[in-house]
Amino acid sequence: MELKDISQKEVFRYLGYKNNTVDETIQNIAIDCTTELLNNCRMNYTYKIFCCTVENGKIVIDNRIIIQSKNLSKNLAECNELILFAATLGIQADMLIQKYTHLDMSKAVVMQAAAAAIIEQYCDQCQYDIEQQLENKNLFLRPRFSPGYGDFDLKHQKDIIALLDCNRKIGLTLTDSLLLAPCKSVTAVMGISNQNRHCNKKGCEVCTKTNCTFRRG
Repeated sequence: MELKDISQKEVFRYLGYKNNTVDETIQNIAIDCTTELLNNCRMNYTYKIFCCTVENGKIVIDNRIIIQSKNLSKNLAECNELILFAATLGIQADMLIQKYTHLDMSKAVVMQAAAAAIIEQYCDQCQYDIEQQLENKNLFLRPRFSPGYGDFDLKHQKDIIALLDCNRKIGLTLTDSLLLAPCKSVTAVMGISNQNRHCNKKGCEVCTKTNCTFRRG
């Protein structure tokens, strides 16, 4: 990934600016932070396809994982398969944020925001690559849906991490408090369908936490 691939508007959103004007100093710091992260991070991802059943707000994955979520069920409607997905910027992002926490707190805050924007863009890129592979088989991918969105319980991070063997494959683990480590990482579910059903809502748009500081809108 290159600097031009990262939306600075997203960096500013994570900083809480939303539609407010961003001064030139912050803009330059954001570019510096984004560049430093891109030059140092070792991004990686993994995914696997599983069979699933979806009925009455209940999703059963591979006949062993049960998820109760009306929001996720709606996203997976008419899907018999899904993808479990995980991606990370690697420990380097955590190290850079920690470094600037001691050296320059304001830059550390911008570094956090830049890292958040980068991991989301990286996930978009990974998802696009997966979509291209599936389209060759006349299959279509639904939007990413992560634990913590709507009523999709965060505890299911544990299931995704285990089923994908994330620790061994991409160095991604989970703390006892259900936080991903490295922290700039994502887990998600993506439905696979033989119908090209348009889903125009993802991320902030499907989440019911309307008071979130980082919400798009």
